[in-house]
Amino acid sequence: MSATISARRLLGPDGWMTNAAVRFGDDGRIVSVGAEGFDPATAVGTLLPGMANVHTHSFQRAMAGLAEQRGPSGSDDFWTWRQVMYRFLDLLTPEDIEAIAAQVQMDMAEAGYTASAEFHYLHHRPNGAHYDDLAETSARILAASQDSGIGLTHLPVLYTYGGLDQRKLGDGQRRFGCDIATFERLYAALQTRATELPADFRLGIAPHSLRAVDRAGLDACLALCPDGPIHIHAAEQIKEVEEVEAHLGARPVRWLLDNLPVDARWCLIHATHLDDPEVQGLAASRAVAGLCPTTEANLGDGIFPAVEYLIVGGRFGIGSDSNIRLSVAEELRALETSQRLKHRQRTLLTEPDAPSNGRHLYRRAASGGAQAIGRDAGEIAIGKLADFVALRDDVPFLDWPEPDQCLDAWIFGLEEPAVSDVWSAGRHIVRAGLHVRREAIRARFATTMRKLRDAL
Repeated sequence: MSATISARRLLGPDGWMTNAAVRFGDDGRIVSVGAEGFDPATAVGTLLPGMANVHTHSFQRAMAGLAEQRGPSGSDDFWTWRQVMYRFLDLLTPEDIEAIAAQVQMDMAEAGYTASAEFHYLHHRPNGAHYDDLAETSARILAASQDSGIGLTHLPVLYTYGGLDQRKLGDGQRRFGCDIATFERLYAALQTRATELPADFRLGIAPHSLRAVDRAGLDACLALCPDGPIHIHAAEQIKEVEEVEAHLGARPVRWLLDNLPVDARWCLIHATHLDDPEVQGLAASRAVAGLCPTTEANLGDGIFPAVEYLIVGGRFGIGSDSNIRLSVAEELRALETSQRLKHRQRTLLTEPDAPSNGRHLYRRAASGGAQAIGRDAGEIAIGKLADFVALRDDVPFLDWPEPDQCLDAWIFGLEEPAVSDVWSAGRHIVRAGLHVRREAIRARFATTMRKLRDAL
């Protein structure tokens, strides 16, 4: 059996197609793309390749609004925000983690994400004691993805130290901590669970950062995951760059490139503070820069050198990280507009033969995001997973005559919800703008939030 989606406009690998149909089989993979089978009566407006969210900590969505007040020191930055986060996560039970993750995944889907990579370090009880099942909290993320239907790449995080001097984890980090032996047991449990999940599920791995994992931990991660995606936080903060230089003798991205087999399986999250040789080296490695512009702006991280990076062929994906906001369009818009402010020019992240700023951003992010999370998607082509995002064409700005104008309008100008439908590996999880399990997921999340509110 197969299913067919008709679209008045479809963004294929070679550009826009009009009045096209895409057919996919029961295995969730595309079997044909073209004019044959187009049905104007059922056609969506604009059909785009699915977008991967390369970096998310689901639980942080529940603390939106709790870290927007100036602290007693009169100066706030990433490090003071982190203390608020540590206090909040002490409240979370496994049931809370699952309810929040399902809500976040649902919101992602309604915003236009078809798959997500969960960078998951919340492993243990608030006091650091292990659950009877080491993979208890990871299992909650997996269960949430079954509920939401979104494609999932799960990235269990190795987090061993509180800094490069290998100091012990602080009180707020006790839920994260794993030595190598414990982490190996956790990973083995997840490999067993993976056999019960949909075929498009991917299990990767994430050494948290050079601050939290030493060389032995990095080597252990490579041994545990010889084929899947590898994600690591790198160069998000100036303080981090200085600490890595002081202890390892090189900037973090430079050290990774010189000491580890960084290649197309890797995704360096943030990579905000790069010098010119690091920009060129990261691009040459074929790794993906995992950019989270909305969170990076919210935390005051800095501005990624996107213009310089794309000129030398760098690959990137987008992520929602802290989930302070969930919007594909907003992440892409923030990426471009940050460059406009920095360089005092317009339409920077594009090419002469692809003048549409929105199309260039979207295609590069869709391709890089799929690579980063190990997902065979990112374009509407035969053999790829049936990951699609459909935009409405019954609202102003999404009904311009040229499809590039519609895509540019969604990313840079539209206020109304634009996504009408979303498919993830053929699963039709958003219809008429709403998730198919919205009421049940939302009700469970609301109960969890009332409980957390009362506990604060």
